[in-house]
Amino acid sequence: MITTLQSAELFPQSDKQPPRQPLKGLLPSELADFFVGIGEPKYRAKQVFTRLYAHQTHSFDDMTELPVALRKHLAATAAMNPLTLSRLQESADGTKKFLFRLADGKEIETVLIPSESVEDDGAPKRLTICVSTQVGCALNCKFCATASLKMKRNLTAGEIVDQFLQAQQHSDKPITNLVFMGMGEPMLNYDNVMKAVEIFTHEDVQLLGARRITISTAGMVEGIRRMADEGRSIKLALSLHATTDGLRTKLMPINKKHNLRELGDALEYYYRKTGSPVTYEYILFEGVNDSSEDVRRLQRITRRVPSKINVIPFHPIDFTHPDGVSATLRPTSTAKFHAFIQQLRDADVTVMIRSSSGKDIHAACGQLALSQVAAVAGIHAAD
Repeated sequence: MITTLQSAELFPQSDKQPPRQPLKGLLPSELADFFVGIGEPKYRAKQVFTRLYAHQTHSFDDMTELPVALRKHLAATAAMNPLTLSRLQESADGTKKFLFRLADGKEIETVLIPSESVEDDGAPKRLTICVSTQVGCALNCKFCATASLKMKRNLTAGEIVDQFLQAQQHSDKPITNLVFMGMGEPMLNYDNVMKAVEIFTHEDVQLLGARRITISTAGMVEGIRRMADEGRSIKLALSLHATTDGLRTKLMPINKKHNLRELGDALEYYYRKTGSPVTYEYILFEGVNDSSEDVRRLQRITRRVPSKINVIPFHPIDFTHPDGVSATLRPTSTAKFHAFIQQLRDADVTVMIRSSSGKDIHAACGQLALSQVAAVAGIHAAD
């Protein structure tokens, strides 16, 4: 069953009004500068920072430790929520997909995924949020629906963090894990992504532990090496999907810039600097990358640094009207899918299977493309 919820309209500010200062996305030091700039003491920064994240307050009126005059000033001059919920869909499996509108009218999607494993009371053991980092994407991976949107802009740290905060309002269970695997390439928005990570993991709010956060990249070598040099303790995943340069370039044009050898060198550098294992993500396509030769090559790839493979079913993106290579891709058959995994395990490769949660609402891996907007447009056209 699919359920939907409409939010209030987003009313743009008049051009005559000065832009409001967004407070979400600011680190404590930046908040301190803001409050000093309006004649307030620095300690207001910690009060507001804690309210925004530890208490997840959504109104200045609820910040009762602040003087009434300051609350009124903030309500008139500062912005609390950079995102507006336009639509919420819920899958039969409990997955929720959010369509958020940004202040400039652009839109993104975010997914909240309950684990298939449950507690004794039937509640999911984990609740993972899949966060977007860009409006659209520039990488043009042939199996990803987001590629159809092209690249619009990076998200701010506040827009990234607010996806978590607003999604949490729609769940009785705390979000336990976060993956930067939504719309966009996180490494191409590195500074804002890492600023968001610093907020999520800040000791004053502790929304998430660093090891509960994973950043997935299509293969941005500079970002991988920068993570290593900065000693980032969040987890790293690489979207691999092919074991030869020829095929990977065909599926992922970024491979022209950073081929498999360069990626291997960067991952080895990352492991030497951080001691952290790597996760490889591998979507199976029928007759494309699911052979015994691919198993042998994957075995060699995973031996270079400690790692595991997340094997992912291909989720068709026909709703984006793909052409070229994208139109030829098909999911590997169920029998071959499991045989491929067994061959990897027989070769002592650690393998996990990614679920297809949310497929009925186009919320599964690779399907984020604002399909809700198209669905709503179709409904309106039929009226």
